[in-house]
Amino acid sequence: MDKTIEFSQVVDRCCGLDVHKKVIVATVEGTGIARETREFSSTTRSLTELKEWLLSLGVTHVAMESTGVYWKPVINILEPGGFTLLVVNAQHIKYVPGHKTDKKDSAWICKLLRAGLLKGSFIPDRAQRDLRDLTRYRRRKVEDVTAEKNRMLKVLEDANLKLSSVFSNVNGVTCTKIIDEILAGRTDPDYLTSLCTHGRLQSTREEIHDAVEGCFTEHHKFMLKAIRSSISNLEKEIAALEAEIDRRCVSVQADIERLCTIPGIDKTGAKELIAEIGVDMEVFPTAANLASWSGVSPGNNESAGKKKAHTSTTATRRRKR
Repeated sequence: MDKTIEFSQVVDRCCGLDVHKKVIVATVEGTGIARETREFSSTTRSLTELKEWLLSLGVTHVAMESTGVYWKPVINILEPGGFTLLVVNAQHIKYVPGHKTDKKDSAWICKLLRAGLLKGSFIPDRAQRDLRDLTRYRRRKVEDVTAEKNRMLKVLEDANLKLSSVFSNVNGVTCTKIIDEILAGRTDPDYLTSLCTHGRLQSTREEIHDAVEGCFTEHHKFMLKAIRSSISNLEKEIAALEAEIDRRCVSVQADIERLCTIPGIDKTGAKELIAEIGVDMEVFPTAANLASWSGVSPGNNESAGKKKAHTSTTATRRRKR
């Protein structure tokens, strides 16, 4: 016979959500309301109906798994309803083995929530979540610029132009001038060598002469132009992102300045820190808790007196939300 698991009741009225890409399964339970399970689609209209249903029942707490990015629109719509929202690590609410269904999942989440056995992950407010999106997108665009510059190096090597062998910075003023001249059709090694007048050049003129004597073709010219155009567009996008980030960080300028007093942290790093962890450290009980959430502290997984290998995948995935 199946035995029903009973817990002491801590939350008066609550709701457990099993969130998927297209369907949201909601189970409500509490004082004065019978347990009921309904299905809603993930559209805005249907999620608004979910919010109104929960408000009509007097539900105060809502819990859901952190399923990919599908929990985010649910949070965005339920947040203005005044609910206490918990986004819980899926590993913390594994269902008891048996006949697993979406309805049973939502009912199990609801049962754990009502018993006070769930601990929500750190979910910042909407303004900070938006700032996170901006800083993470900016970082990705910077990585894209680096990737394009590496592609440019490959094209130069393919053309047998050994600029990286004689110049410390292929993206510097001197190399940029040489590439400009090559794209303009002036490929004479003597002429290109005469452009290298920087006083800090470590290579000899003979070495530079050999390095700029390549086999440059129309294909190389087209590729370099395309890559440069891509870099230019990316840099414009980065500038626009930085302007928007600065606009949103006006209210935390004092915090940014204080963070910049830490060795190794500049304004960009300070803004990214604030976007990730915010300025209210009360959400982290201890410094160790913050380090664990950030994925920079080792785990402690011991069984039968043996320490098991730890991977930071879970912590990193949690931090990336």
